[in-house]
Amino acid sequence: MNKEEISALFKEVGLTLGSVESFTGGLFAREITSVPGASKFYKGGLVTYATEEKVALLGISQKDVDQFGVVSKEIALQMAELGRKKLNVDYCVSFTGNAGPSAMENKPVGEIYIGISNKNKTEALGYQLEGNRSKIQEDAIFLAFTLLEKSIKNFGQN
Repeated sequence: MNKEEISALFKEVGLTLGSVESFTGGLFAREITSVPGASKFYKGGLVTYATEEKVALLGISQKDVDQFGVVSKEIALQMAELGRKKLNVDYCVSFTGNAGPSAMENKPVGEIYIGISNKNKTEALGYQLEGNRSKIQEDAIFLAFTLLEKSIKNFGQN
């Protein structure tokens, strides 16, 4: 699924979308808003690149950051759910991970987590992506489009 298709799907079903980004640095928001008519469903996003901003702006648990690390499923879940509530949207996608070029929190380059939250369910999936920083970021955004499509098609069945 590409940005045009995910945009058309959100418009078709009449749901709103927001994002909370870390290692993607706003690239998801840029991709979505490059499609004409995105304002009909995309309400905005937060780029919480630094850990302290995840805690301060979103209310991510510092205890969980200390226990699991910011590059974790647990933090991706919180980012998506808290982002959905703060942005007052039907869906929120979150991105946390390590795009490189070096290991972070003893986690390898390419380890990423994408969270998806709607009113019925919040889930996060982890991936080990390959490539340079740009490729990892681009692949994560493509994966998010696919996860959003799957979630929307199952909306109400979760």
